[in-house]
Amino acid sequence: MKTTLSLDDNILRAAKVRAAETGETLTRFIENALPNHLESISSHRADFRMNLLVKRGRPVRDVTLDDRNSLYEKMENRD
Repeated sequence: MKTTLSLDDNILRAAKVRAAETGETLTRFIENALPNHLESISSHRADFRMNLLVKRGRPVRDVTLDDRNSLYEKMENRD
């Protein structure tokens, strides 16, 4: 598949030099480099784990889950 990329001039120059050193075309060099890079990224990724914080409490009078304004009023008028 053909695509157009905007690359930093220094990166493109270095890739062209490395491709020439290995006797590859720029396309082949990039095709070989990307899978290696993508594999190294996925192998360094740690499994995500979320720890939930659970608090026990009791209902507050005049505050319902359907009415956030009543909750805000209770939070602002702590006495």
